[in-house]
Amino acid sequence: MAQLTKLDLAGLKCPLPALRTRKALKTLMPGDRLEVHCTDPLSVIDIPNLIRETGDKVEITAHAERRIVFLIEKLSDLSSVAMKP
Repeated sequence: MAQLTKLDLAGLKCPLPALRTRKALKTLMPGDRLEVHCTDPLSVIDIPNLIRETGDKVEITAHAERRIVFLIEKLSDLSSVAMKP
C-alpha cells in the first residue's frame, strides 16, 4: 500500500529544499508519495528539475497561503542511484 510522507521545508533557502527532497525520495518505495511544503520561490524551479533527474513525477504544484506545495509520486528506484559518483 502506498504511503504519503509530508516534508515541511518552510524557511529553507536554495539549495536546501531540493537537497532535502532528494534525501526524502531515497527512503520511499515506488508508488509512495511525498508532499513537500516550501517557502523559497526558487523551489518552483529546483524541485521540478530534481524530479526530472530522478525519473519521478510531480503530480501537483500548488500555492497555499505563503507556501508552495508539491505532491511527488515516486515512480522508480532511480532517485536512489541518481547523481551518485
